Amino acid sequence: MAHIALTTDEPGIRGLFRFRPETARPLNELVEVLLRGESRLSRGERELIAAYVSALNECKYCYSSHAAYAAAQLPEGMELVEQVRAGLDAAPVSAKLRALLGIAASVQRGGREVSADEVAAARAEGATDVEIHDTVLIAAAFCMFNRYVDGLGTFAPDDPGVYAARAKRIAEDGYLALLRESQEGSEV
Repeated sequence: MAHIALTTDEPGIRGLFRFRPETARPLNELVEVLLRGESRLSRGERELIAAYVSALNECKYCYSSHAAYAAAQLPEGMELVEQVRAGLDAAPVSAKLRALLGIAASVQRGGREVSADEVAAARAEGATDVEIHDTVLIAAAFCMFNRYVDGLGTFAPDDPGVYAARAKRIAEDGYLALLRESQEGSEV
């Protein structure tokens, strides 16, 4: 049971967005830009960064959601997401993505944990300043989202199918389309 009286039984951040819709729009706009906007990183790779940080923070709802969203947009699907979660060093990802995920893990521990050596290593693997910037911002944003969801005691469904069903809609329509539907009263 959530720590506050929510106006819906929707899980995780969805219930919080319904509770305070005026905060939902700017937060969804940020996620739309970071995870779906123009980038040399694929949408699946950016969702993987969000899922990885959420796993490190042990946020069940955010991990389960963004793992499903990443899997829906990566050719290797959930198998790759789970391999990254199980151990970044052994996961079959590009050297550039491994370096960026390492930066994201440092951000998760604390912003000052990101070292010049990590950034140089990411650059050596072909990461651009925009990719490094966006990785840090995705990691920082998901630390906030994880704390928001867990700090208010929202619930996370156990059924992976709940997250997979929503993943297709996110992959096709994005975060803002679902927000509009939600605010218009449609089921999402």
